[in-house]
This record gives sequence, structure tokens and C-alpha cells, in this order.
Amino acid sequence: MSKNLPNMLENTIAKIREMVDVNSVIGNPITTPDGVTIIPVSKVSAGFGGGGSDYVSKNANKQENPFGGGAGGGVSVTPIAFLIVKEGNVRMLPVATPANTTADRLVEMIPDTLDKISDFIDSHSKKNAE
Repeated sequence: MSKNLPNMLENTIAKIREMVDVNSVIGNPITTPDGVTIIPVSKVSAGFGGGGSDYVSKNANKQENPFGGGAGGGVSVTPIAFLIVKEGNVRMLPVATPANTTADRLVEMIPDTLDKISDFIDSHSKKNAE
């Protein structure tokens, strides 16, 4: 088999590497004027394939047969969430569709509920200290 097929696959992989880096998964942080930092999180899927074959030709040199083949690849970047950093607290805001079951909804509500309870306890403690 010709040396062209490995070269085509190597070139395809190199191009995919150029398109996909760490910033494709965890995006560059965005900071708002009031000190909130938003970090995008994405899912990256990549695939590639290729194939080829030497074939016999009447006009070709007897030592080396002509080669025919191809290679290709693709990348898909899907946003899945945002990390929100505010006053030392980190929250995850999913982009996905809402939860379908009651149990999933309860799990999603836990961080908000814990924040509200913590704020209530803090404010109640401050009132008692005064």
C-alpha cells in the first residue's frame, strides 16, 4: 500500500487538533463589571476516517501503482453549561433541557435551596448579634 494513506490521516488529525483545544471545552472566562465571572463549558465530539487503495494501471510504472483515496473529519462543539463565580461561590447553570422527572428537579433545586438556607441563617445570626 502506498505511503499516501498514513500521510492523509496524519494531516486530518493535525487539522482536527488545530480546531479543538482546551478553550473549546472550557471557554475563556468573561468577567462582568460587578465582579461576576462566567465560564462557558462545552462538550466536544470529533471523528475522522479515511481509506484508499493502490490500483493497477496500464500506463503506470511497474514499480509503483497509482494510489486513490481520501480522508475527512469533523468536530461538533455543544454548549452544556456555564460556571458562574460570584463572591467566592461557584454555581453551575446547565444549558441542557430541563429535568424530566421529579427526582431530577429536586436534585437541580438543592444548590439554590442550600444558598437560601445559608443566607437566612447568616441574616438571622446578624440580627441576634445586634
